[in-house]
Amino acid sequence: MRKRLFPALLAGLLLIIAAAALALTSPASAAPAAPAATIQDAAQALRDDPVHVDPGARDQLSVADEKALENKITDADKPVFVAVLPDTPAFPEEGLLQTLRSDTGITGVYAIRLGDGFDAGADPQVMPTRAVENLTASVENPATATDATSQLNAFVDRAVEQARGSAPASWSGGGGAADEPGAPVGGLITLGVLVAAGGAGAYAISRRNKRRTEEEERIALDKLRVVVDEDITAYGETLERLDFHPAEPGADDTMRADYERALDSYESAKSKMDKAGHPSDVRGVTQSLEDGRYSLAVLEARRTGAEIPARRPPCFFDPRHGPAVTEVLWTPSGGAAREVPVCGADEVRLSRGEDPMSRTVDVGDGNRRPYWEAGPAYGPWAGGYFGGGLLPGLLVGTMLGSMLATPAYASEYGGGDFGGGGDWGGGDFSGSDFDSSGFGGGGFGDGGGFGGGGFDGGGF
Repeated sequence: MRKRLFPALLAGLLLIIAAAALALTSPASAAPAAPAATIQDAAQALRDDPVHVDPGARDQLSVADEKALENKITDADKPVFVAVLPDTPAFPEEGLLQTLRSDTGITGVYAIRLGDGFDAGADPQVMPTRAVENLTASVENPATATDATSQLNAFVDRAVEQARGSAPASWSGGGGAADEPGAPVGGLITLGVLVAAGGAGAYAISRRNKRRTEEEERIALDKLRVVVDEDITAYGETLERLDFHPAEPGADDTMRADYERALDSYESAKSKMDKAGHPSDVRGVTQSLEDGRYSLAVLEARRTGAEIPARRPPCFFDPRHGPAVTEVLWTPSGGAAREVPVCGADEVRLSRGEDPMSRTVDVGDGNRRPYWEAGPAYGPWAGGYFGGGLLPGLLVGTMLGSMLATPAYASEYGGGDFGGGGDWGGGDFSGSDFDSSGFGGGGFGDGGGFGGGGFDGGGF
């Protein structure tokens, strides 16, 4: 449910009443003809509401169906945008989707019904390439969607489940019926009164949900704090055992720079953990620790005259083991085999048929299990060590990997761990500064059907 503030509802009511009064006092003479609609008009409308139906395409989607679609999107609080446009020269097919996204300027998932054709795209941080392609193909199938209403509802039903991030704050909640000529003024006023009356209840529910979410995040962060504090302590002990002195014989400027970076990483990790207020903040802490351990590995190589190690991710089984030296084939319990980065000690153990020295965490029942078999709270911790691009392949088929793939994870634990890294950013205003590869796709088909074929562009 979207979080709307009660004062905003009151402001909306005043606007509605003012519009109604203006309508009552305006001359009854016919209004001049409206200028022809453009893609910029559609983009402007989508900044206010999730669904826009051009007047020339009203036969595609009724006012009632438009409103129902808007409610579905706003209730899910997802950045999903739908435009229904007529197949006319005013809306040329080439570059239409990209232009709509650019002019709207908000990160999200965009779908256009152009005449009888369909196309969709998404900002990579909101929905990956393959997900958009599969979703588009599924709703273009005549067996599952034979008209605009069915097709768009099928698309939105799946899109709100998969999209990351939240709806933009600029949405007003829709006003499809109010945009239609001849809408009864009395009905508008009644609607405004009902909205205002329900506003207090909606505000109370929003506050309660917010408190519950904050409590869940606090519990998750407390779990992470225990694990991260152990990691920071282990890294500090590694620094002590190193016994490096900047003025020792043989030390040069490059060694001293490596050592300085290692110390900075230690201080950075402690500072970031002290300031952490959300589970996703932990990602930066473990990233600092990973950077520091690599600096130590480089320093050790310089001191011993060995070859400078390549930058590798840390040991999968326990990042405290330091950078991996190779990859080995490993099969988790009940899962499929995959290559994982390992340290030298775990490589030897596995070659002997022994179990690796795995990092275990508390799973809440008094027992400790490997982190990949624990709850979703440990996703940000793992994401900082392994990065968004590597983590999915390492964790596929494990308990943690399955949880990371759910829409709930992105909103609760900072889902950037499972995607392209960083925050999801759905619903954020970006203007024209966005990754256009997510909107370069396969077109709207041949007309008369749903043969658009999805997108071929990368970057999803």
